[in-house]
Amino acid sequence: MSKLFSRFLKDESGATAIEYGLIAALISVAIIAGATTLGNTLSTTFNNISTQMNKSGTGVGTK
Repeated sequence: MSKLFSRFLKDESGATAIEYGLIAALISVAIIAGATTLGNTLSTTFNNISTQMNKSGTGVGTK
């Protein structure tokens, strides 16, 4: 029984898989955060462009 327990303690294959999973999760969170920030920035930029175009009378649908 002690051999089985000591072999279990030395086996690191499960720990490696968990580490890779954690790394993948952290990368995913970073990508989602970056995409959200970029999306919000682009939305604000396009809204500002649309507002300026409407003020100048060159917006789509204006006469």
